[in-house]
Amino acid sequence: MLTKKQKNLLLFINKKLRSSGVSPSYEEMKQSLNLKSKSGIHRLISALEERGFIKRLAHKARALEVIKLPETASANDIYNNFSPSVIKGGLDEEQINPDEVEVPVLGRIAAGTPVEAIQNEVARIPLPNNLEKNGDYFGLKVQGDSMIEAGIHEGDTVIIKRTDTADNGKIVVALIDEHEAMLKRIRKKGKVVALESANRNYETKIFGPDRVKVQGVLVSLYRNF
Repeated sequence: MLTKKQKNLLLFINKKLRSSGVSPSYEEMKQSLNLKSKSGIHRLISALEERGFIKRLAHKARALEVIKLPETASANDIYNNFSPSVIKGGLDEEQINPDEVEVPVLGRIAAGTPVEAIQNEVARIPLPNNLEKNGDYFGLKVQGDSMIEAGIHEGDTVIIKRTDTADNGKIVVALIDEHEAMLKRIRKKGKVVALESANRNYETKIFGPDRVKVQGVLVSLYRNF
């Protein structure tokens, strides 16, 4: 059983690791919990380690690994600590634009094994009203399970905003070698482009810069229940 502060710190560490791949600093942890000194963070870290929730990695500064999350954490607790946060489902009536601005669905996108590049329009869906009307959007049906830890499941329809650039850590539609499209989290370092899954069963894919083109950034999601 974790205290509220222990749980909040664990979720904050998990959020930072998921979004950036780097453990938060003690200063960041202190600020996240509104503590006055770092000594309290040291005690919380030790308590989490003793209970088997985190592990300190040897020979690396600030290196922490989240082993497990508390069973009492709700889905919102967990997913709100991912980047991006849980995406609001467009099927909620409150999310549908009353003017029924529509988005074309252009086929399927792989969240796992690559499939053929974006196809022709196969359907149209309403644009969630929390998105700007003047953007250029399209929808894609998700195929595969490699993004499930970011709250994206097979059968979901993701809403993508067209753009050819994306900040590190964003979930994007990436076109590989001009003919295969994937839904992945993108990270760039020098001349290397990494496309990451949000499923520990899938390896990160590494490409040269000329092989990857960003076609859009994920901004929302529909889910059928």
